[in-house]
Amino acid sequence: MIYAVIDTNVFVSAYLTHNLASSTSKVVDALFRGRICPLYNEEIMNEYEEVLSRPHFNISANERQTLCNYIRQNGVATERTSFEELFVDEDDRVFYEVALTEEDSFLVTGNLRHYPVDPRVVTPAQMMAILED
Repeated sequence: MIYAVIDTNVFVSAYLTHNLASSTSKVVDALFRGRICPLYNEEIMNEYEEVLSRPHFNISANERQTLCNYIRQNGVATERTSFEELFVDEDDRVFYEVALTEEDSFLVTGNLRHYPVDPRVVTPAQMMAILED
């Protein structure tokens, strides 16, 4: 099992796609199969709930609730580890700082450019390659 923080954009993409073979869908499937242990804190959970409930995404309340409940019940709640560098989008800082709390963890995102260059920051496709090793 691999520890990972999953950026909100990965969940949005997974729920919006009709392609179950997409990397984002595979990451969500791996999460629900217990292959990825999610790391989170309350800021991250609040963002998941807020963003996934936006009407234009048309993600059902049941899907949102199932995801958030699963993460809370099966993930690891943690605090942030301070990181001093600037971020392109400061709202993304929490995802990186939570990923820093667990050795050998990852941050899975579709927005690599929003984060420091770091081997722990990976795309959904890279995460699936790591899981296949």
